[in-house]
Amino acid sequence: MRRRLGRECLYVPSCRLGLYIALRHWCPPGGRVLMSPVNDDVIFFVVLAAGLRPVQAPLRADDASIDVDAVPASLWSGLSAVLTTNLYGNPDPAPELRARCDRLGIPLLEDAAHAIGSEVAGQPVGSFGDASVFSLSKHTGAKTGGFLAIADPALRGTLERARDELLQPTRLTAELTYGLRPYAEAGVRGLRLTGAARAALRLLGLEEREDIRMALRPGELKEAVAVAPALDDFDSWIRVDMHDYRLSPGRTRLRRTERLLNRLEPRLDACRSGTERLAASRWAAPHSGPHQPLFRVPLLVEDRTAAMTALARHRITTGYLYDPPLDTYAGEAFTDPSPAPGSADYFARHALPVDPLRAEQVMSILHRSGIRPAPPAPDASHPTEPSGGTSRTTEVATGLRNTAAPHPRTAAGHPATQGETGG
Repeated sequence: MRRRLGRECLYVPSCRLGLYIALRHWCPPGGRVLMSPVNDDVIFFVVLAAGLRPVQAPLRADDASIDVDAVPASLWSGLSAVLTTNLYGNPDPAPELRARCDRLGIPLLEDAAHAIGSEVAGQPVGSFGDASVFSLSKHTGAKTGGFLAIADPALRGTLERARDELLQPTRLTAELTYGLRPYAEAGVRGLRLTGAARAALRLLGLEEREDIRMALRPGELKEAVAVAPALDDFDSWIRVDMHDYRLSPGRTRLRRTERLLNRLEPRLDACRSGTERLAASRWAAPHSGPHQPLFRVPLLVEDRTAAMTALARHRITTGYLYDPPLDTYAGEAFTDPSPAPGSADYFARHALPVDPLRAEQVMSILHRSGIRPAPPAPDASHPTEPSGGTSRTTEVATGLRNTAAPHPRTAAGHPATQGETGG
């Protein structure tokens, strides 16, 4: 990865831990961080755990990338950092954000969990920021590990020490579970016991999400925010979908991760091919320029619940959904809302993330099921400069706020799963 990015890279057990380390190093406690509202809630809690105030950015409706021109001037002036998302591998406008951060004298941090093979302006995603974090759970399928890439190699020692202070010792039981997990999952799928397994998890109280978003628990969250920065106080939120996010890797994890990482290029080629096929479908947003090897391709469908139900009948589970947007989910007690929320609401409601490696099968199912494309996106005209810090001009115009459809559920009655969302 050092060769791919041209940067010093530091291994971390998870993308979320790498992001926490970066935020603590580059941002002063109490600082305000511009981020995407269509993002994993785990990442939202990582920002809070670092003692920072999330500020939700306006987005483009077609791919949920940050709409730089729609950010009011007054909002820029109060930021301590900008955090990109590169959702599903679609790049945020890193060159424009880099230039803006340079003028403001603040760091640009890149969350590249979904974008290990994506490029923008001829450069790899992750090579623009002061730091960038990657997940090895996504394209490689390792389901563990990540790394922190840094622009200044002189900082490696400092960040390595910060990582080591947060690590928990390797546990033999965790290593055995990790080693056996692929075989257990394959057996469950082969015997078509996925529904029974999910029901058992719910019965035992081991399924942590009842809906797309995890439970906010605002009372407990307010107490945790009061003592931030403090990772331990946010552990119950940050560990969701990945309880080993701080665990020192054992030999089993490292060997499997290395083996899968060595197969990355063929995997990226297959993802790019599937992305091209899906991008040519009737459900895809218009696209120009080269195709990225996306981790998931966000098709825009009119009725996502119907689409998910149709896919579930063929044992295809839809994960990596981020609905509702974070400002609707968390409220102004914990985040500054987007000054132009309409596009984020639209994308969060209509996006159907599709694994590009299953492109042909998914398109066939959607076609046979009569799934229609989403209606046109709301007017993306930029809001006027707000008074008092935020504007609800777009909210009133589109009528989208707080009208999201119920959380989609599969035909088996359980919620769409995130998987290891933040990595």
